[in-house]
Amino acid sequence: MHRSGILFVLSAPSGAGKTTLCDSMRKTPDFFYSVSCTTRAPRRGEEDAKDYYFLTEAEFRRRIGRGFFLEHARVHGFRYGTPIQAVKDALVRGLDILLDIDVQGARQIRTNTDAAIRTALVDVFLMPPTFAELEQRLRKRATDDEASIRRRLSTAREEMRHWREYDYVILSGSVEEDVQKFRAITRAERYRATRLTLDEFATGG
Repeated sequence: MHRSGILFVLSAPSGAGKTTLCDSMRKTPDFFYSVSCTTRAPRRGEEDAKDYYFLTEAEFRRRIGRGFFLEHARVHGFRYGTPIQAVKDALVRGLDILLDIDVQGARQIRTNTDAAIRTALVDVFLMPPTFAELEQRLRKRATDDEASIRRRLSTAREEMRHWREYDYVILSGSVEEDVQKFRAITRAERYRATRLTLDEFATGG
C-alpha cells in the first residue's frame, strides 16, 4: 500500500500555541518540517536555517519575483514565506509536511493552481480557549513590548473570525491535549481512501 504525501497547515493567532505544537510534532520522525523564510530578526535561541531562513527585505522581494514561495504574507510588520520546491519534493516522495502558517498564507494555498498541492492540503486552526487566555499567554511570553502585544491582539481578533474556512478546528488546552487532538486528525487523514494506492495483487488486478 502506498500513500501520497499530505500537506498539513496549522494556523492560529499569535500566542495560541501553534509553535509549541509544531515543535512537539518535530520530535517525531513522521513529519517533514518545512523551514519558512522571514524578514524579522531572530529571537533569542533561534537559528538560521533551523527555525527560519532570516532574509533581508530586498532578498525576500527578489524571491517573490522568482516565484520562490508557495505562499507569503506580511504579518505584524514582517514578511513570512514558504519555499515551494521543498514542499513539492516532499509530497512526491510521499512525506507528510507540517507548515506553521497564518490565515493569509493558508488562504493562498487553498487557491493554488497546482492540483497536487490542493489535493494534499489539510488545514487546521488552533483556537485559544478564550481571548483573555490568549492575552495572558502573550504577556507571559515576555518577548514583545506593549505596542507589539496590542498589535498582535488586534490581528488575533481578525484571524479568529476565519476559523470556519479550515478543515479542522482544535480548541487549545494543555500542550498534551493539543498534541493528542492533532494526532487524531493526522491518523484519520492518513487512512483516507483517496490518498491510498494498493499494490496490484491486493486488488486482484
